[in-house]
Amino acid sequence: MKMDLLRFITCGSVDDGKSTLIGRLLYDSKSILADQLEAIERASKSRNDGEVDLALLTDGLRSEREQGITIDVAYRYFQTPKRKFIIVDAPGHIQYTRNMVTGASNCQLAIVLVDARNGVVEQTRRHSLIASMLGIPHLVVAINKMDLVDYSQDVFSNICIQYSELARNLNVQQVTFIPMSALNGDNVVDKSARMPWYEGPALLDYLETVELDHDINLTDARFPVQYVIRPQTTELHDYRGYAGKITSGIFRKGDAVTVLPSGETSTVQAIEVYENELEEAFAPMSVVLHLADDVDISRGNLIVRSDSQPVVSQNVDALLCWMDTKELKIGSKYTLQHGTFRTRCVVRDIVYQLNVNTYEETQGVESLKLNDIARVVLKTAQPVSFDPYHYNRVNGGAILIDETSNVTVGALMLQGEA
Repeated sequence: MKMDLLRFITCGSVDDGKSTLIGRLLYDSKSILADQLEAIERASKSRNDGEVDLALLTDGLRSEREQGITIDVAYRYFQTPKRKFIIVDAPGHIQYTRNMVTGASNCQLAIVLVDARNGVVEQTRRHSLIASMLGIPHLVVAINKMDLVDYSQDVFSNICIQYSELARNLNVQQVTFIPMSALNGDNVVDKSARMPWYEGPALLDYLETVELDHDINLTDARFPVQYVIRPQTTELHDYRGYAGKITSGIFRKGDAVTVLPSGETSTVQAIEVYENELEEAFAPMSVVLHLADDVDISRGNLIVRSDSQPVVSQNVDALLCWMDTKELKIGSKYTLQHGTFRTRCVVRDIVYQLNVNTYEETQGVESLKLNDIARVVLKTAQPVSFDPYHYNRVNGGAILIDETSNVTVGALMLQGEA
């Protein structure tokens, strides 16, 4: 049976208990192999209280274990009878902002941990901003360490009020608050008897039931061409198919389509999957499209339905997270990759730099350093066909690549035409 897949990220301030929460989820949902459990039991023997340190399940690097923090993004996989999960454990330190952006870029849900003793702090604000900026549709505020505040309903309510005000400033639509103790397992996998005043679900129950169907844009049909199939054999002499993955929307036989950036038009003659023809296909299916006309199409072109077209421009306004130790400066040149499309570009302007802790916008900035977030304007050598990121995440994301080292140096959320 085909199961839903939920990819979610855990983030929050340092020592809020992210790794312990993931360990508790895996441990209590019986998703740990026997040898894994034995290994962390052996590694936990140095603890004075004799308890198993569940954080060791995710803090895999030696430097992480020695410092008791998460440094790199860690991925863990588990499933329940209802759903499959990919957990992205993001580091909390500000110097690893780029790691969080990378990990969160294709997540459907974010769990922001808040220490019940400290409430909303600077890192809570920063991670919430990044989750909002990346357009993550579902946000869970896990108010952890409730055992250290005597499971107080008042403490929980005050943090909910604090965070709700923050969420309004960020225009976050859906926020769910769950009080818990990851260390003791309260409201992680099972409902806690210690907080009878809380009437909502435990975390795992929420993760298993959160609605994902509306997260995919099925309105605007987008098909980045990955490969042109021309066998040129005797049996398939005239075969011409365009292979790729539908990133959003629905394509049907007979649909009028436009090829971008050229603007040439045709109609969908056939939709093929594993040599079988379909009447329609939708995101995120991988298919081969056949068009009625011989149109000049190559890798990097975007096929869209003619009645729903994206922005096509060489002047691009974007939010940028800078991910390189070498500074970005106005006038710097890079390769922009958007889906399967690549083109050279130049940084025409830095409109403002965004302070991820205070949300203030600083203008007049000439350069960006590692982990800086800013609004920039790019001039591209060829037109880019994209949707605004907040409207269609998959067709609104892009990266900047250093032309000399071929290293990815920036993550882009395209906003519109500059």
